[in-house]
This record gives sequence, structure tokens and C-alpha cells, in this order.
Amino acid sequence: MILGNAYEEIKKIPDHSIDLIITDPPYDIGAKGTTKGAISKKYKTVIDELHSSNITGGIDESILDEFMRVMKKPNIYIWCNRKQIMTYLDYFVKRHNCRYEILVWIKTNPIPACGMNYLNDKEYCMYFRKNKRIHTVYKRAHTYWITPLNQKDKRLYHHPTVKPLSIIEDLVLNSSQEQDTILDPFAGSGTTGEAAHRNNRKFIGIEMNEQHYQTAIYRIEQGKQVQLLH
Repeated sequence: MILGNAYEEIKKIPDHSIDLIITDPPYDIGAKGTTKGAISKKYKTVIDELHSSNITGGIDESILDEFMRVMKKPNIYIWCNRKQIMTYLDYFVKRHNCRYEILVWIKTNPIPACGMNYLNDKEYCMYFRKNKRIHTVYKRAHTYWITPLNQKDKRLYHHPTVKPLSIIEDLVLNSSQEQDTILDPFAGSGTTGEAAHRNNRKFIGIEMNEQHYQTAIYRIEQGKQVQLLH
């Protein structure tokens, strides 16, 4: 794990040294909610928490060039919201001629607020690859997961957007092999790192929040212990 700014630290990673990127960068979320009512206050609390963690402003698209530089071949999963889908499609498909898949995490217990819109009950994971095989089997080849919000992990790891470990393990197994190097430049609480080490992969993570960085180190060590037991 590296404690630092992803935009700076990724420049230190050698060209064509990464087998797979799995990352959950900041979503592009607009202004804080302003609607009234008890339900919308709960939604506003969540948005305020995301803003306070500096994970609502999207990303500087220049880092996409760094992603392409460090990968041996394009092989990347990027979590995003609906507003960001076209940006990633334009970059990876139109500019770099990658194949793509849109994966979806469907939440069975979303925040009960819609503000006269559709519920925020899903998140997207864009997968881009070029001249790269995948290693799916039937039970991991689905393009969606249906689970409750992982409140337990949020409380345990103190991160507002932590993804279920089981989902990230599917991505690791589908798109890498043992001893491959996986990069997560927005490592958060270390879910990708734990999934990588549980499955005998090498891992490089970058995280600028010191509390999340320490949590990620703990989780990576847990993943190493699981691998030793196999």
C-alpha cells in the first residue's frame, strides 16, 4: 500500500507492469440535496458523508492515460455512476478500441428516497479489455449481483462506499491469474487488496486518506492469512 495522491503516485509505477486494475474512484455527484422531508433528510445525510470524504467530484480524466500506460494490456474495472458511463465509453472504446461490458450491482434495500426520480438502487462497474482473455466460469459469468447494502462492512471499515468483497473477488478471478499484479489507485478501505491476496495475486494500492490507508493494510494482512491457510 502507498499513502499518497493517486495522480502523483501512479506516475512512479513503471510502464506496462500491471496485469489488472480494479478501482472505485470518486463518483460525479452534483450539489448536495436540498429537498425537504424526513426521508430526503436521510438521503442528504448520505450525500453529506460522501462530500466530507471528498469522493463526489469525479476524477481528473488525465489519470486514464496513466491507467493505459501502466497496464500490460487494457484490462480494467472501474466503478462509476450513470453520469460517468459515457465518459469511460468514449475514452476506452472510441479512443482505444477496447471491448467492454457493463456490470451492475443491484441493491435490494436502497435508501428510501427518490425525490420524484428513480431510486438509487444500483451501481455500475465498467469493464474494458483489449487482447486479453477472461477466465469466467458459469457461477462468475453473470453481469449483475443482487445483494443488500453492505452496512456491516461500512460499520466495520468506516468507509461510506465499500464494495462487497465477494463481488471484487469475482472480478479478480475472472480477469487475472495467480501471481498477477493488481492495481487499485483509489484503494479506499482495501477491498481490492484483500481480494487480491486471498487469491494469491500481488497488489499495489494507493490511498490518500490515512485512516482508510491503515484499514487497507489491516485487510490486506487478513487476505494474506487466508491465502496461507489454503
